[in-house]
Formats: sequence, structure tokens, C-alpha cells
Amino acid sequence: MSENPLLNGARGERHLLLGNEAIVRGALEAGVHMVCCYPGTPSSEVPDTFRHIGGEGRYTLEYSVNEKVALEVAAGAALGGALSLVTMKHVGLNVAADPLFTAVYTGLPGGMVVLTADDPGCHSSQNEQDNRFYARFAMLPCFEPVSAQEAKDMTREAFLVARGLQQPVMLRTTTRVNHLRGPVDFGDIPEPQPLVEFRRDPGRFVPVPAVARARHAALKGILEKAREIAEKSPFNTVRESGEGARMGVIASGVARNYLADALEGNGWRERVRVLELGMTWPLPTTLLENFLRGCDSVLVLEEGEPLLEQDVRALVQERGLATDIHGKDAQLTEQGEYSVAQVRCRLADWLGESAPAVESPGVDANLPGRPPNLCAGCSHRAVYYAARQVFGDDAWYSSDIGCYTLGLLPPLRTADFLFCMGSSISGGSGFARATGRTTVGFVGDSTFFHSGMTGLANAVFNKHNIILVILDNGTTAMTGHQPNPGMVQDVLGSMSRHLDIEAIVRGLGVEKCVKVRAFNLKAVTAALEDMKAADGVRVLIAEEPCVLYARRQLKKSRLQVAEVAQQGAEALRCLEQLACPAFVRRGDDLAVDATLCTGCMVCLQVAPTAFRARKR
Repeated sequence: MSENPLLNGARGERHLLLGNEAIVRGALEAGVHMVCCYPGTPSSEVPDTFRHIGGEGRYTLEYSVNEKVALEVAAGAALGGALSLVTMKHVGLNVAADPLFTAVYTGLPGGMVVLTADDPGCHSSQNEQDNRFYARFAMLPCFEPVSAQEAKDMTREAFLVARGLQQPVMLRTTTRVNHLRGPVDFGDIPEPQPLVEFRRDPGRFVPVPAVARARHAALKGILEKAREIAEKSPFNTVRESGEGARMGVIASGVARNYLADALEGNGWRERVRVLELGMTWPLPTTLLENFLRGCDSVLVLEEGEPLLEQDVRALVQERGLATDIHGKDAQLTEQGEYSVAQVRCRLADWLGESAPAVESPGVDANLPGRPPNLCAGCSHRAVYYAARQVFGDDAWYSSDIGCYTLGLLPPLRTADFLFCMGSSISGGSGFARATGRTTVGFVGDSTFFHSGMTGLANAVFNKHNIILVILDNGTTAMTGHQPNPGMVQDVLGSMSRHLDIEAIVRGLGVEKCVKVRAFNLKAVTAALEDMKAADGVRVLIAEEPCVLYARRQLKKSRLQVAEVAQQGAEALRCLEQLACPAFVRRGDDLAVDATLCTGCMVCLQVAPTAFRARKR
């Protein structure tokens, strides 16, 4: 029996939880049956925590090959009467949007919650899109927690609303919420919830045009029910100020936290009324109108796009109110994350007070730069080194989403363009056809299963001219070593079945396919030289376990490390071309940090007279 408090903690207990862990507890308190995901920071800890605690048969967990599949499985489970949760990062919802929009039309009797974790500031993402747009676009009720306690409580409430309305519900978080820690008071974990019996109704669940038109019209009534829930929601609250105050702030998302700190820290709490919105869509228009009527001037605070601000301005115009609305400005823009200092300065300007200018944290000019880098011993470095030796700047490099994107910096320089997951193949194919230039694409094993297979099938079908290197490190490395269909390790147990990448590549019609060990520079170089001289779709599969995964999960590590045998030009050339983080420059001399060296021995292959191996 698991002793994890997330699973066994009782009502009334208080625990310090990560925001993502609080979401797990909220789902358990709702009685979730099915959890599906594609791992993506900052949401990855949610399914990983479900996996870690086991569940004792309470729920089923599935790591899906991509977000579209994850949402379809979760929607199918909810159609069959289960409470389902599907998790992804913000850009993952782009992949899952197709089934999501139609699932809103048909409705899902069991109830489905969609966790989308936004990333303002692009901490680990290629954009900072605001997925509150999706709530409006797809007509989804939306909850936005800003604390660990709210993450737990709103998750539970989202499931209740989803089952009550038989509609998908969005739980929208941001990086700061997913990764904060805070105290959480537990409620009860119920006995397993009953499934809602599915009743055949093609006039609802098979959205041919005639059905879809009728279901679209029916959504208006469903959204009105959701709006009534928002009007009474305890997550939408008015905090009154001192007597007679006519200044108001409407805040949503993590800006609510920054607002509270700024008001308290500057003694302004008695000067303003505050409306905090936690259930942010549909808008509680009556609550908003009543609040606006009590204010002469209102400041709207929200990270990301000015969606709430636009909605409030529209409501003021529609209801003929005289309230003056303020929002985004040169300080609080649509870009990046907010801070207490930024919100304080905006409040000061709006209230006519003085406040110190916001200073950027800055970086000490005396500190050495630390650009993002591949780990010491990462097998991708060896493959990139070989590619540079074979192609140099005579080829164009199409990259993809994963650890290997870090090959963009000198001296490796193996990333010239990137769009999204799987685009290395299809984007690279289009680039090669338009330019006639040699194009080399790089994709990881998890990304290949996510959305690379379709691009490869398209390349074969349309006779594109591209070299694809599949960097198979045996795990979904960047987001925390989650499973993917190509994994064969015993640690997965009966969780999944191994799918052979080479068999899939050949099954898609690729005739020139070679598999090598990534640390064998001679074999990698020979394969790339051979493919350079050929035409058509060519695939090189470079296998080597992620060094961190091998050490932490597989309990495997190399018994030797490298050391410098001879100082001189050859050693420095290896430093300049390979740039392994285990190298240490001391004046004109080079050394190897044995605490970082993983024993991959690539440096011995690059500069055999300059390095030698020794036992740990």
C-alpha cells in the first residue's frame, strides 16, 4: 500500500505541495478514472506524480504518443462515462485542438478536464501563447488557480462542472503556478465514482453537418449554465476596501498574487476594491457589472494578452457605464511574466502615487556566461560533431523540439530552423525542395513517435530529398524521462510495448536506413558520408541511452573517464570543436573534470594522441 500523502492523506491534513502535485490531489478528490498526457514542461509532474503514487487501482494512466491522441483517448473515456483528465503544455493544445472543438459540440457525459500549462516568458517553450483564447474559441469553461490550495480546489471543482454540464472544462495554469510550493488543506478522497452510462444517440455523438449545426446552437444554453456557475463561484470574489473607495482592480491569473503583495506592501489595500476572478470563462457578467458600477476607475491586471481587459471594455460599452478602464501599458505589456515590482509601479501610476522605477535583475558583468548546453556525455554531441565534419556549412540543418535543439550554438551549429514538434522532417523537406540544398533533419525518438512518422511518410510519398537523423536516446529526456513507445527498459514493466523505430522507418517505405551507435564516430561518419552521396529520403538511426537516464533509472554508468595525455594543439582543437562541458580550460592548458566526465570517450576518438582513458 502506498504511503504517499497525495493518495492516503485524510481530510483536514495540511501538506506542502508543488502546484502540479496539488492538481493531482484535486483530481483524486474528484474521483478521476482516466489520466492521459503527452509530457510537456511545465505540466510534466502531473502525470509523473500519478505514475509515482500508483493509485492502487483508482485510475488508469496513459502516456500517449502526442497530445491529439491523449485528448482523444481521454474524450473516449469520458464518452464512456469516466471522469478523465488530459494534461499538456500550452503548445500541445494546438496539436489537440481538432478533437477538442468537436468534443465540445458532442459533449462528454462522464466529464473531461483539460489541463493546459502556459509558459509566459518562454522558460521552456518556442512561444508564449495565451491559451485563454482557446477557452473562448472552443467555448470551454475555464479555471485559473494561483496557489497550491486553489490548484487542488479548482481541479476538483473543474471535474464537478465537467460532469454536471457533460462538457470539457479547461484548467489553465502558468509556469509559476505549476512550480510553486504552498500549503494545501486536504478534503476527502471518495470511493471510486460510478461511470455515467453511455446511451446510443447518433443525433448527438456523430457530428455530421446536420448534427453539428444543432449541437452548436445547443452550446449557447450550456454556456449560460456555465455562466451562472461562474456568477456564484467562490473563486470569483470581491474584496472590499475602505469606506467610499471608488477605485477598483479586476485581476486574474497569477497577477492576483502580485496585486496582493503590492497592495499590502505599500499600504494601498484600503484605497481600492478588488475583484479576483478564478473561474475566468464564461465571464460572470452580473458580478462584473455590479463591481464596475461601484467604481469610477478600474485597472485590469492579467498576464498575457489583454483578453479580460477587452471583455471589460466591451461590457462597459454594452451596459452604458461611465467607468474609466485602464489596462496594458508600456510597463505591463503582453510579453513575458509580471512581477510585484512591475504591478506596484503600475498601481502607483494609476493611483497617482510615487514608486521606484522597476529595475531589471541584470547579470553581474564579471560572471562568466553560461549558455544552454548539452550535458557532458550526451550522445547527441557525438552525432552533431560527425555531421559538422561531413557537411560543415554546406548543408542546412532542420531541427526539432527536444534536448537536441541545444545543438544550435557554436561550435556544433546544427540547427538552422525550427517550427514545432515533428517539423524537422516536413519543414526540412519543403526547404530542400524549394532551395535544392542539402538538408539534414534531426529528430528525437519521442518526437518521432509524436509527429515525425507522418512527416516521414509524406517525404517518401512525395519523393523528397532529405537526410533524417533519428537521435534515439531511449527516453523522453527533456521533460523528465517519461516513457515513449520506443523504450525497451525493464523499468516500464507491463506499462507499454516496445515499437522498433527501424522497422517503422522501413515500413514507411524508406529504403536507405542505417542504424549505428551514436558514440561510434567512425560508424556515424561513414553512414553520413554514404548518405551525402545518395538522393531521396535517407534515415540514420543513432542509438545511445540518455546519459542521465542510464545513470538514474537504468543504474548503468561507465567505469572509465578521460584525461588529457598531452597538451597542445590537438587537445585545444578538440575543445573548440566538441565543447564538452567536462573540459576545463586553465590558461593554455586543458583538463577534464572527472566529476562531470561520463566516460563516453568521444574525445579519444576526436584527438587520440591528446586524451587517454583511466579507471574511475
